Amino acid sequence: MKKKVISLGDVMMRLSTPGSSRFTQTEMFNILYAGSEGNVASALAGWGVHAVHVTRFPDSDLGRAATASLRKFGVDTGSIVYGDERMGLYFLENGAMQRSSKIIYDRFDSAFAHIQPGMIDWSEVMKDAQWFHWSGITPALSQGAADVCKEALLVARKLGVTISADINYRRNLWQYGKQAIDIMPGLIELSDIVVGGVTDFENSLGISVSDFEMGCKEVQKKNPAVKKIANIHRESISSSHNKIEGLLWTGKELLRSQQYDLTHIVDRVGAGDAFMAGLIFGWTNEKTDKQTLEFATSSCALKHTVEGDVNVCTVQEIESVLNGINVGKLLR
Repeated sequence: MKKKVISLGDVMMRLSTPGSSRFTQTEMFNILYAGSEGNVASALAGWGVHAVHVTRFPDSDLGRAATASLRKFGVDTGSIVYGDERMGLYFLENGAMQRSSKIIYDRFDSAFAHIQPGMIDWSEVMKDAQWFHWSGITPALSQGAADVCKEALLVARKLGVTISADINYRRNLWQYGKQAIDIMPGLIELSDIVVGGVTDFENSLGISVSDFEMGCKEVQKKNPAVKKIANIHRESISSSHNKIEGLLWTGKELLRSQQYDLTHIVDRVGAGDAFMAGLIFGWTNEKTDKQTLEFATSSCALKHTVEGDVNVCTVQEIESVLNGINVGKLLR
């Protein structure tokens, strides 16, 4: 029986302006459903992984539409719970050239923000699980969400499930009286794999360094359970042109992936989630650290060619780009 990968996190309705239209000029929005951890689950499901996403939706047509959107990607939605509150929203204006992209969140009082310990039977959800993934967005939304995340982590650790954490620091989300530094250290210490950069280390763990490798060593010194730390290094030349490179601290050495020059970006939202999904896929398929890093970074690069939050590229496509095969060709 194929073991499961479990993820926990909010899923919102995404309303994006068509093309590169501005908020002030558009007369319509394109609608999708997306959220960091759900994006990871959706990518993994598309690669044949039994991915289970746990969240809380409003008990309404919008909640059912969001559930259906996850199911469309092959995600197991059997552990989703429902409540009386609203669907969280976010609005996206895609930038172009020197104009930056913009995101406006409207997720206050969402159904997920009202999640509470005891609503999810984590012992049941974690049965036959190989991996559990969470991100720093979840504990930023409410005390209840932070408590549920801690509840899940304790069960996962008790059962020997590998735990990954994407720090995903978002300053504007911490609005309920707590800051990341108050909550995140107690969650990171329960995790095995961490994704984050020096800014994340400072704001969420109180580790102030200028060098990624030095920061990784400090994270591990404070959190002995953390085995590996990864991140995407991004150089933004313009909204349409970035260069990226994957970094992985193995606990002994710093590995670097090949660099990708992304000259005509279609949609960069969710690129970090594509990287995270690639890491999970590599390690759960017993790839080496170097192979895993290269696959994850290629996944991240290809996501920039895809509209929406989810990387819908196949394993074969990712590996072809990684190996320089059929890049940009017309395949018939």
